[in-house]
Amino acid sequence: MSSPATRMHAVTDETAQIVDLVLDFSRRRVLSSDTPLDKPVSPFELDRLAGRTIDEHGIGARRALALFEHVLAPACITTDHPQYLSFIPTAPTKAATAFDLVVSACAIYGGSWLEGAGAVHAENEVLSWLAREFGLPPAAGGVFVQGGTLGNLSALVAAREAARLALREMGAPAPDRWRVVCSAEAHSSIASAARVMDVEVVPVTPDPGGTLRGDAVRAALEQHGASVFAVVATAGSTNFGIVDDIASIATLKEEFDFWLHVDGAYGLTGMLSPLARERFAGVERADSLIVDPHKWLFAPFDACALIYRDPEAGRRAHTQHAEYLDTLTETSEWSPSDYAAHLTRRARGLPLWFSLATYGGGAYRAAISSSLQLAQDIAREIASREYLHLVREPQLSVVVFERDGWSRSEYAAWSARLLDEQRAFVTPSSHAGRPNTRFAIVNPMTTFEQLVGILDTMA
Repeated sequence: MSSPATRMHAVTDETAQIVDLVLDFSRRRVLSSDTPLDKPVSPFELDRLAGRTIDEHGIGARRALALFEHVLAPACITTDHPQYLSFIPTAPTKAATAFDLVVSACAIYGGSWLEGAGAVHAENEVLSWLAREFGLPPAAGGVFVQGGTLGNLSALVAAREAARLALREMGAPAPDRWRVVCSAEAHSSIASAARVMDVEVVPVTPDPGGTLRGDAVRAALEQHGASVFAVVATAGSTNFGIVDDIASIATLKEEFDFWLHVDGAYGLTGMLSPLARERFAGVERADSLIVDPHKWLFAPFDACALIYRDPEAGRRAHTQHAEYLDTLTETSEWSPSDYAAHLTRRARGLPLWFSLATYGGGAYRAAISSSLQLAQDIAREIASREYLHLVREPQLSVVVFERDGWSRSEYAAWSARLLDEQRAFVTPSSHAGRPNTRFAIVNPMTTFEQLVGILDTMA
């Protein structure tokens, strides 16, 4: 018999009913072949429909779940819908989604080997597999963090610490201002990390096609000298999917002392496909890199793989020290909390591990290749229509195009109509001051016919 204090934690008929309700809803949602796209509603409407849900006595699991299923969930756009084509979508495999429930059910703490050795072992196997795919040495390793922003920040913190230690060993003074060099089209998280670290970003203009090349980086290195502790190359920009000329940038390491970080949050996954692998030459020389499995590696939110060429550099920069942590930090065991700007962490790499173990790497290569091929197919279709034109030829699976004569307001009205009709989620974008729109294709269930149907609405 449970008491009021233990009611929420005891195994009772009530908790059994709650688990049954949640698992039944999850089964229906995961196995549904026609999950709606859904759309946001106004705060006023949500207040009206949901009412007050939290009070002193509780409304009960059945009513709470019904409110979520029929009011709250429909007010959230389904990011793994095949016609969610904005930003960078997600498309978790059924195995990864299902195993996400298991991770929560097992109450695994993923921060230390002491508390989560089995989970850490499995996550590290995935990280090692990715490192091999990217050409990094066998000793490479890292950690799964929340997302690309935290991954980039953690890598750059490790890079600056490595630069500080190198100068200290040489007896040289630290610069008055540390700097990081990146493309002017680099992801916004690089500027965010720089603000947090109080360092300066040196934006370098890419070539007309949007690609950052070694000759442009050289000029920045020559101008700013030893104050540059890192250069960031982008392996698949968010807006266009452009891959920087990583090989030419990496070659500069033979003349200049800097940490090469590759931000591959979205696009580096493309390296797993033979259709795009050659675009990523030079990645094997990176000191660190990130790739987000919740984007194009078919894992659920939230997971970013941060991999160091020399993991000890990450550990030196990030291990937290306190008396209550001595039992963790005074060992040589691999504790994921030591490799990024975090301590408490969920074992967020496990859903990807389960999916990879279930389906194998070949299934992933096929799925990624299908997105790459679809991007090329729909780009040709866009180019064939007289009222549309490509802004740039797609390199990966992002296709950016314009509808001739449309203003920003016309794009916005068209986008809103698509969502209202539950046809697709395609938001307006822009480049160089001109409005446009884009297809970001990562879901293998997205079809050419669906995309053509969207183009037809622009005629």
